[in-house]
This record gives sequence, C-alpha cells and structure tokens, in this order.
Amino acid sequence: MDPEKKLKKNMIAEGKIIDAALDTIEKHTISGTRMRLIAEEADMIQSNLHYYFKTKTDLLMAVLKRVRVRSLEIRTELQKNSEDTLEAGLDLFIGQKKQFIKNEKKYDYAEIDFWIQSRLTASTQQELSHSFREWRQEIRNMLQKYVPALPEEKLEYLPIHFVSMLEGATLQYLADEEIFDLDKYFEVGKELLLSQVEKYR
Repeated sequence: MDPEKKLKKNMIAEGKIIDAALDTIEKHTISGTRMRLIAEEADMIQSNLHYYFKTKTDLLMAVLKRVRVRSLEIRTELQKNSEDTLEAGLDLFIGQKKQFIKNEKKYDYAEIDFWIQSRLTASTQQELSHSFREWRQEIRNMLQKYVPALPEEKLEYLPIHFVSMLEGATLQYLADEEIFDLDKYFEVGKELLLSQVEKYR
C-alpha cells in the first residue's frame, strides 16, 4: 500500500478507536472501561485495537490528548468571528467550555475521570498536568497581550482562578443542571477577572 494511503488509513482507524474510547468512558468511566468494550463500541475485533494501541494506557493517553485538541479546535473556530479584545478572548474559553458542557459532554466526563485516574498513574498525572499548564499559559499570554502592565502576581494567579471557574462549571452543572444559569455563571466569572485587571489597562 502507498505510504501516504496507509498513514491516512491508520489515522482514520485510530480516530475511530479514540471516539469509541470516549463513548465507552462516558458510559462506564475509566475504571470500568475495558479494551473489549472499546472494541465493541468501535465495531472492531480486539486484536485490531492492540495493533494501533498496544495497551489501555497508550489508548487513554491518546484520548486525553484528543480532549486537549478538541478544546483548541473549538476555540479556533470561535475565534474566526471574534474581536481582538481581552473580553472576546475570555469568551473563547467560555464558549469552548459551554460547548463541552451543553453539546459534547463526553469530553468533560473524560477529563473529570482522568483527574481521578491521575491519582493512580504517573503517566496520567503528567499528561493532565501538562494540559492544565498549557491552558493556564494560554490565558496568561492573553492577559500579557491585552494588559501589559499587569503585575506578575496577577499574571500568575488570575489564569489559575479562571481555569478553576471553568472547571467548576463542569463539576457543578453536570451534577445538577437546575442549580444555576450557566450563562450568568460565566458572565459573573468574566466580570470578576476583568475587575482585577481594570486599573492596569
């Protein structure tokens, strides 16, 4: 087979397996997920899974990376119609989180499960830590761009708090969708951050 065609075929197969793994994790959690269940979800024989992912850990790391990539894809798409302001930049992160919570819950459920799993395996802990570090750095870079006079302490801690606000929405809203208005929640969260940077703009 032509190398380019083989690579494309492999990428399609790997994508199908990762999608099946996400769906399986949503149904069974990571601890209840087995390669057999993923194979059934992907409509494949289990040996084919092991051709692409030797171990369950290898596959889970690919799933965690997919969550990160999907987050970036959504923000990139939203950015096409976004203004070049701090407020609009914050809305990209909020919009991505709302998309997960409202329409693509499996990504948020997987991320929560990976947090639990990170207590048990070093590889998951390292990958999850990397994801959060990248997330905080993106927000820090945005603050530096739009508020260059912002003190270092605020550059360090505002991204941490903003990420906590985003993740807090997942934990609380998915547990009880009736408890608060999601749009209002994010509106208040954004206002709190902006109030911390206003005098430096």
